[in-house]
Amino acid sequence: MTKDFIVSADGHILEPTDLFLTRMPAHLRDRAVWEEDFEIEPMVAGGARHFRRLHTPGFDGWTISRYRQTDGPAPEGDPDRIIADMDEDGIDVCLMHPNLSLFGLYSDDHELSMAHARVYNDYLIERFLPYSSRICPTVPVPITDVDDAVAEIERMAAARFRALLLPAIPPKPYYVSDYDPVWAAAVANGMHVFFHTQTGGVKVNDPESTTMKTVMTMSQQVNQPMTAKTAAKRMLTQCVMSTINPQQLIIDLIGGGVPERFPELHFGLVEFNAHWLVSLMGAMDKAWTTGIGQDPDFWLGHWDADAPATSAGQPSMSRLFRLNEKWLYPMKPSEYVRRQFHVSFQDDPIAVAARNITGISTVMWGNDYPHAEGTFRHSQKLIADQFAGVPDDERRAMLGGTLGGLLGFEVPALA
Repeated sequence: MTKDFIVSADGHILEPTDLFLTRMPAHLRDRAVWEEDFEIEPMVAGGARHFRRLHTPGFDGWTISRYRQTDGPAPEGDPDRIIADMDEDGIDVCLMHPNLSLFGLYSDDHELSMAHARVYNDYLIERFLPYSSRICPTVPVPITDVDDAVAEIERMAAARFRALLLPAIPPKPYYVSDYDPVWAAAVANGMHVFFHTQTGGVKVNDPESTTMKTVMTMSQQVNQPMTAKTAAKRMLTQCVMSTINPQQLIIDLIGGGVPERFPELHFGLVEFNAHWLVSLMGAMDKAWTTGIGQDPDFWLGHWDADAPATSAGQPSMSRLFRLNEKWLYPMKPSEYVRRQFHVSFQDDPIAVAARNITGISTVMWGNDYPHAEGTFRHSQKLIADQFAGVPDDERRAMLGGTLGGLLGFEVPALA
């Protein structure tokens, strides 16, 4: 068991199955997120017996099997059980996000989203605040109404929470200045911003949400014979399509000047893995650089033969590489990433190998507790394998030093 101080960037609180049914305003309860447990005879030898069905805005009936910390019905978010599981897995602190309520928190119905957020955040205050030395919950806040968002940020900051959870797919692009009051409220209240995969973009009247389509596509692929087309489609989805959202998050925030205007604010991207980060940082800088050998006087456009051969007379003609000189901000895009962005990974050797290009502080580890795709009960073996040969100070930064410092925990000094 490693003696490193480990702060997992990715854990989930299993909400009580009836949390929103019992606490939401009465007129919204029929559209609230809720779950139900049921038991079946195993569909394969030795298979799962316990399943859970999800009912949520945008879709209904997504059924999943048990969570990793139990062989029976999933225990709801019991802090004592979570801490016992953390001890078993060698985790000192866990940044914990909502679980299936993520699909009700960020919809196009503001009243419904905000009601979910307030119920969940009240639950955090009641149940998890006394455990803040080990469990650090993120506070979900819908941003479909900026004034309401600021009020909820201030309310939860007053309750001494440290991390803000915003949707990865926002109602408006993050490059717009409309969200400046949100960023300002986070800074003023000493909070940092996190984005979890598969959040946002839910349309309550659309029965086929993006997440549901993803789940159904994966199920269909598993249950069909593997073909060359299926193999190619699988890699396209995993290698390209799944990285678009986190890359757009970073691009929109930096392009909108948010880290330039709010240099104290840090942004964490959770459960996207980080192998793509090194190429993104290089490509962002390249977009604003005229390379060696590229002709800065290279013209392109539509020539008007009837107009004077001057720049004023040929307005559709332009020097192509001049665009590379129009970057708006004093730092390069990659420099903003190194200063203020942090991307979580789980089992991602490329992220570890590229750390000296992206910057040690840009990557942070998480075990995705208690999900089946996570590493719970196996985290120490993964850490030993994945960080073999990594210098002690770099390993400790990625495993908890960077994130622990951001969240205000006392990080033990490197011996």
